[in-house]
Amino acid sequence: MPTLVLIRHGQSAWNLENRFTGWWDVDVTEQGAAEARAAGELMAAKGLDFDLTFTSLQTRAIKTLNLALEAMGRLWLPTEKHWRLNERHYGGLTGLDKAETAARHGDEQVKIWRRSFDVPPPVQEAGSAYDLSSDRRYADIDVPATESLKDTIARVLPYWNGRIAPALREGNRVLISAHGNSLRALVKHLSNIPDDEITGLEIPTGQPIVYELDADLTATDRYYLSER
Repeated sequence: MPTLVLIRHGQSAWNLENRFTGWWDVDVTEQGAAEARAAGELMAAKGLDFDLTFTSLQTRAIKTLNLALEAMGRLWLPTEKHWRLNERHYGGLTGLDKAETAARHGDEQVKIWRRSFDVPPPVQEAGSAYDLSSDRRYADIDVPATESLKDTIARVLPYWNGRIAPALREGNRVLISAHGNSLRALVKHLSNIPDDEITGLEIPTGQPIVYELDADLTATDRYYLSER
């Protein structure tokens, strides 16, 4: 049966600082790097191996993947990077401290921006310090000005359907290193989680999620590797 493992990047600098990150490129912390190495060691100890890996165009996910693969002795595995696996774009909230934002706008409004399914944060203004429209990684696309979780799902699934799912059907063992919301998109799809429930799903950093799939890529089980 196909093997699929998902891992959210290790703790990032802005996770630690409690800031909205989104598409902005920040590195992992020392703790985040340790989480990534521990994930690789756990996967190796549990006998997991892979043929193909996928990640976003963001440093924290790429580095997490590389550190995990290094711990497994698998740095040589082929990796595909794609913007469709990037984190949700937090628009005008990017870079803001979450507690200060709640104090300014109220807890309820921030909760709506963070946890509603289809309500995006305020748009990011052109020329913002966090404007990525001139970043060469995204030269061929229109960088979003903001995204809801629904928007994030809408951009992740075409890549899943067009590239990752076919690779699994061909028999490849697949590891995906990505982000809280791009992974929520995949978990929602694979586990058929309703819109009003997926926003409450928390995905911890650096913890491999194993999917057991049948030949049609229907999920028969989902669990954290550390629990088995």
